[in-house]
Amino acid sequence: MKRLSTTQLLKRRAQGERLVMVTCYDATFARLVERAGADMILIGDSLGVVIQGHEHTIPVTLDEVIYHCRAVARGCAQPHLVGDLPFGSYQASHEEALRSAMRLMKEGGVQSVKLEGGERVVESVARITAAGVPVVGHLGLTPQSVHQLGGYGLQARTEAAAARLLADAVALQEAGAFALVLEGIPAPLAAQVTARLSIPTIGIGAGPECGGQVLVLYDLLGLDERFTPKFLKKYDDLSTRVTGAVSRYAAEVREGSFPGPEHTRQG
Repeated sequence: MKRLSTTQLLKRRAQGERLVMVTCYDATFARLVERAGADMILIGDSLGVVIQGHEHTIPVTLDEVIYHCRAVARGCAQPHLVGDLPFGSYQASHEEALRSAMRLMKEGGVQSVKLEGGERVVESVARITAAGVPVVGHLGLTPQSVHQLGGYGLQARTEAAAARLLADAVALQEAGAFALVLEGIPAPLAAQVTARLSIPTIGIGAGPECGGQVLVLYDLLGLDERFTPKFLKKYDDLSTRVTGAVSRYAAEVREGSFPGPEHTRQG
């Protein structure tokens, strides 16, 4: 079984299918996400928050993303893998961006890379794609700019900001990006961008008119009961279920009923 290529993803979208992207970070979840039928797995720098416990994504390093990309790649065979370029791995120069993208593909085993920003990264996108590394853009709420943005609120709410975002989207497409994540922007703007571009948009908190959607697996499974943004639909309540399971295990260990005869080898 071969991984889905950018050509196959674009063909699916051209045929009217909405692309399904899920963010996960390890081999076990990658196996389950593949079984569920996801088209794309994003190994996101959101691992800094979800896995490492940071307040934001800024501390995540390229080596750490590569580590998790390798784990995901070992866990599944078909989904297209997108590796996130973390903060500090592409901003200093176009040359650094290219080196980081090539490392992420060569060492991490991904089929494409994602980076945040519009006009300021267009030249980097052009150089990366020219080197044979497919690129996914990311506009709107860009978490690596959280301090500059002043938080995680809705972006591009003014007419001028919306016009800039649309211009950035077109520029990223012209630079060679094959898809574009739209995060935290008004739904009518996301619909406008989607209609304007020939490449797929993938939304998160950007309404239903995008060409696909992405959610972090831990979020859609309800593993953190504290995280309840408006854009998130929780498809399960694993926070409660995991706590209950571990509590039952702890109780059986303390009372001596686990392990029982059925879990014990006598020789």
